[in-house]
Amino acid sequence: MGEVWIRTLGNGLVRADRVTEISSTRGSLHEDSGYSLKVIVDGKGHVLIDDGGLQGSQPERLEYARHMEDALLLAIDEARESDPSMVISYEPERERWSSAPVSVLTGRLPEVV
Repeated sequence: MGEVWIRTLGNGLVRADRVTEISSTRGSLHEDSGYSLKVIVDGKGHVLIDDGGLQGSQPERLEYARHMEDALLLAIDEARESDPSMVISYEPERERWSSAPVSVLTGRLPEVV
């Protein structure tokens, strides 16, 4: 099985097996509306989603953020079952997590054995 990486908001990568916590907040980083979601790796937070446009009450936004946390965990579990190394990314326009093999993202073709 390959490694699983998670793409951060700043286009960095963190290894999924090093994540110690997934947390969300009631507002985006710049506003008191929407929500943000981050992972903690080696004591440092890495923002994955910063959505200041999500409407609704605070409990509704937090419930949606928890839904996104659960969806991230499912995406990680699915990617771990793959042979090639995978990168999980959030697609804001579709409001979902997606995964792709590292070789596709780097432009390398898979080796023919």
